[in-house]
Amino acid sequence: MTGRLQGGAPLTVGIDVGGTNIRASVVDADGEVLDTVTAPTPHSAKALDAALARTVRELRQRHDIAAVGLAVAGFVDADRARVRFAPHLPWQDAPVARTLTAELDLPVVLEHDANAAAWAEYRFGAAAGGHNAVLIAIGTGIGAALLVDGELYRGTHGIAPELGHLQVVPDGRHCPCGKRGCWERYCSGTALADTAIEMLATDPVTSTVLARDVIRDPGSLTGRRVADAAQDGDPLAVRVLADFARWLGLGLAFVSDIFDPDLVVIAGGVSTSAPLFLDEAREHYARSVTGAGHRPLARIRTTQLGEAAGMIGAAELARAALVTARG
Repeated sequence: MTGRLQGGAPLTVGIDVGGTNIRASVVDADGEVLDTVTAPTPHSAKALDAALARTVRELRQRHDIAAVGLAVAGFVDADRARVRFAPHLPWQDAPVARTLTAELDLPVVLEHDANAAAWAEYRFGAAAGGHNAVLIAIGTGIGAALLVDGELYRGTHGIAPELGHLQVVPDGRHCPCGKRGCWERYCSGTALADTAIEMLATDPVTSTVLARDVIRDPGSLTGRRVADAAQDGDPLAVRVLADFARWLGLGLAFVSDIFDPDLVVIAGGVSTSAPLFLDEAREHYARSVTGAGHRPLARIRTTQLGEAAGMIGAAELARAALVTARG
């Protein structure tokens, strides 16, 4: 079993609790991942609690663990102890931190997954040195986090900021949140596929590989497929990515008008395709922000920590809570 780091800094576990898989990592005080285990995500709250406890116990057999942090895609209360609601997880108003603390006899803290990723990027990655920073995690939808003066801003009830659900198109595309026209419905992996289908409906070009694929089986289309086709120069896919870049730039202009950050980090699965859209998005942002040409612009970077950011951030936040509790 490995113990504490030099100087006594404790090892902690960060867990990314996803709708499909649980990924748990032992992380040291420098943000380095030392060990990782994965498991399928169960479909009941009791089974999920048990699976999380098992992953931590497995890691404890090899490491001296002092605390646990969970990165959750859902609403976490202001005390970071209870999951109010998570659309892809079975918890509803669940005292997850208390349950796991009792089961493991370890301190457990919760955090929204975008907040955890933002904290990791701030401490060890692309947001290092940022004063007021925003993280935009673009995947199936949009997750977001805000750092103000180097501290996570969670809002009064622990829910802020839900930037993906800013309404950018009145009466636009339906969103699973219940509204219409949310930003994430035009700027996400899901949106890439929807935009391709809409473009073909209004301009039924059939001469591209992607167009023929969509016509043959619209349900098989994914954002990854669109991005790969754009990388290959497919004309329809290139148009879709240009539309995506426009919406990203416009959305970042809204975010800058509200928060005036000095740094924006683009994360999430779609960020791996950033060379296809980011420069164009920067141009739309620079033209669309209020006071364009007369104000400094935020630096826009892509994630350095990738899919490990949520685990690293959750582990680091658990370490910080442990230090605070010990005085």
